Amino acid sequence: MGSMDGDADVAHVAGLMAEPARAKVLMALADGRALPASLLATEAGVSPQTVSAHLRKLLEGGLVTVEQSGRHRYYGLSGPEVAAAVEALARIAKPQPITSLRQSTRAAALREARTCYDHLAGRLGVALLEGLVRRDALTRTDGGTGTERRPSDPLAQQLPDGPYALGPNATEVLTELGVDLAAQPSRRPLLRFCVDWSEQRHHLSGQLGAAIAEALLNRNWLHRRPHQRAVHLSDAGRRGLAQLL
Repeated sequence: MGSMDGDADVAHVAGLMAEPARAKVLMALADGRALPASLLATEAGVSPQTVSAHLRKLLEGGLVTVEQSGRHRYYGLSGPEVAAAVEALARIAKPQPITSLRQSTRAAALREARTCYDHLAGRLGVALLEGLVRRDALTRTDGGTGTERRPSDPLAQQLPDGPYALGPNATEVLTELGVDLAAQPSRRPLLRFCVDWSEQRHHLSGQLGAAIAEALLNRNWLHRRPHQRAVHLSDAGRRGLAQLL
């Protein structure tokens, strides 16, 4: 009789995420970038030796991957599903007390605009999807309007069946944003959607969400904040998106 898989070992994965320093490492990697252990140690507030032990456990648990580049090893999340799990936990977790202006500013920046693995989330991510719907680049297929969450949608998770499809103006609008729709690779779904944990409305993920985020970064309409998931919309980006969407 062949081997059979049992229930998912949720407790093991939850245990990996439960340690505070490892949780900070996963949060630091949740924007999809690969970072060296030295920087992750700083983010987690632990020594290089301690973060190496944590990274080893995360590697063994399949939550992160590692790539050698010269003398350094760069760590990244093993896939967007890990980022989605981190976002879901951020939604249900009790916020830590804010004890400084720096913490307050950082929390506000995350809610305003951040990356979720390789796509945009927060108010900016939701507004971007709303603009695409308004210009008929995307259309809702369930009779709903805007980016409102459906009653059946799970909170702060990627949706298996987002209620949107490419609209009649998709090619035109996406070209204006710097995205060649025909050139998108087929290795992952073009259209995926998440329920944003801070806004509780839909934002765009999948290959198209990643392509738009990359295009905005390449145009310098969007800038990454050092060592943060939060991103900053430049004045040129604010004007450009207001005009296009």
